[in-house]
Amino acid sequence: AVNRGNGEGEGKRKLLFRKTNKGLFPQLTMAIKQRTKSLKARGEELADTFFQLKVLNRQELNEAPIIGFSKKIAESGFSTGDLKPRAITVFQVNITKKCNQSCAHCHVDAGPDRTEQMSRADLERCLAIIVENKIKTVDITGGAPEMHPDFRWFVETCYELGVQVMNRCNLTILVSNPKYADLPSFFAKNKVHIVSSLPFYTKLRTDAQRGEGVFEDSIRALQLLNEVGYGRENTGLTLDLVYNPTGAFLPSGQGVLEPQFKKALKQQYDIDFNQLFCITNMPISRYLDYLLQSGNYSDYMQRLVEAFNPATLEGVMCRNTISVSYDGFLYDCDFNQMLDLKVASPVQHISTFDTTQLATRDIVLNQHCYGCTAGAGSSCGGEIV
Repeated sequence: AVNRGNGEGEGKRKLLFRKTNKGLFPQLTMAIKQRTKSLKARGEELADTFFQLKVLNRQELNEAPIIGFSKKIAESGFSTGDLKPRAITVFQVNITKKCNQSCAHCHVDAGPDRTEQMSRADLERCLAIIVENKIKTVDITGGAPEMHPDFRWFVETCYELGVQVMNRCNLTILVSNPKYADLPSFFAKNKVHIVSSLPFYTKLRTDAQRGEGVFEDSIRALQLLNEVGYGRENTGLTLDLVYNPTGAFLPSGQGVLEPQFKKALKQQYDIDFNQLFCITNMPISRYLDYLLQSGNYSDYMQRLVEAFNPATLEGVMCRNTISVSYDGFLYDCDFNQMLDLKVASPVQHISTFDTTQLATRDIVLNQHCYGCTAGAGSSCGGEIV
């Protein structure tokens, strides 16, 4: 086991305890409410990305390894050599790990105690790359990206350049502090495409995943967005919601859940939105921590393997997206970024960005990739097939 200053072998003992402690939903809910710090701030082993990869590859658990993702692709008849990147159409930038929330399933391990953020110089370099390569969509994420001091400037500059901005908003940031109160109007003025997480249309399931009081704040934030035109017909202001399961199971189909969300939110709160994106929880960071604590890790991974769908490989987001970390490094996707699996290319930083070289790279794969290819598939835009 990796030693994190808690004594020799402590990391392994803690993981094995989590693996065998099944727990009950009320107990899990209470534990989630008490989590106010990131894994990094708590000094947890899983804050180390190398350690996470060892767990994902069964090197820290007393269990037989699951089939490697690359081998699974080969068995399906789809060669990993065919899984190559296409032209970059989405430039995703994680501009900060600071967040006003500390959600139980956060794959970024974001929270109020995180201070990492992209420098102004690197943001300017990103803008230059976007212009030089005529990239039409910029996906801004975090943390809560709105907490970055240069967030508004970056959004306004993208808009002036004719670039579509997609912002990953956690909703509660809009009502957390008076200094963010004008954000709905700011978003509307700059035609920002808002993508917001709402684990469910009920308080119990939402607060169980994101923290006590989050549901009420999210509802109020959605109403504020509706007031300026988001989600309403004929406004051109797009508001999409993201659903990811509260527990250790795969999401139901978007075609089933979207009508349920729309009916419930409209009837109870007069809320409208455009689309619902269903995203599979990735077994990394705080969700991996949850799986281990609740004793669901092995079953969940086996469920992902059994649900592998080779048809999803045509549309996985790593083929048309480049993901940029707060310190300017390049990744095939946001999940690889959180595991520090940089692109397999001589070009690994925005300072040397070169689309020609990046186009010839192999996409970096690991066991967490089962999450994007299970069932109907999962990407930052929801289902793939």
